[in-house]
Amino acid sequence: MAKTKTPSTKALPNSPEALDSSELLNVLMSFRKGDFSVRMPADKTGVQGKICDVLNDIFELNDKMAKEFGRIGRAVGKEGKIGQRASIGVNAGCWTECVEAVNDLIGNLVQPSTEISRVIGAVAKGDLSQTMALEVDGRSLQGEFLRTARVVNTMVEQLNSFASEATRVAREVGTEGKLGGQAVVKGVAGTWKDLTESVNSMASNLTNQVRNIAGVTTAVAKGDLTTKITVRSPWTRAARFWS
Repeated sequence: MAKTKTPSTKALPNSPEALDSSELLNVLMSFRKGDFSVRMPADKTGVQGKICDVLNDIFELNDKMAKEFGRIGRAVGKEGKIGQRASIGVNAGCWTECVEAVNDLIGNLVQPSTEISRVIGAVAKGDLSQTMALEVDGRSLQGEFLRTARVVNTMVEQLNSFASEATRVAREVGTEGKLGGQAVVKGVAGTWKDLTESVNSMASNLTNQVRNIAGVTTAVAKGDLTTKITVRSPWTRAARFWS
């Protein structure tokens, strides 16, 4: 008895089910060049149809990821929406890892900005006790993040030191009558140094005036009416300079 020949399931070269190798190559080359809009034909059936469907899924995911990264870049980087995070609606393998890596990067970049805003906001309200944390989630800051945090903390520390010293000198000289008090702020330069010297100059002038008045008052009490208060001002020194 003759055996019945089983029909071949292999697609014929010119049949609708067959993959066009030239078309596949062109699509893959376009994809490699960054054109994620390319697609394989959707009318194929059988194994060839499944290959087209899988390739189209890959192209679509890459297209979606590229657009999502562009969106999140604009939202966070240009529009300041620092709470935004990327999502492509897929939770599998390296697709998820790529999205999580971008979101971690955003979080790591945003965190120092948030800390700076918190500390500067506190300073603006007169709270000089706030400083930037040098650790985040148990990790020590590194590189530029650490340098920025130290710069901000140094600024707050100098502000705090200056405010404390200026308050102390004002209290001692103006309220407690402890003449001769001077502000001491270590490690300052530029405007900080100028401000410290201005406070000390003011305290010194007040001290000298009070002592002069006390000296004249004492002399008058003893019957000496020849003693006068010595007046020293920038205008006097300027007049002497130009004369």
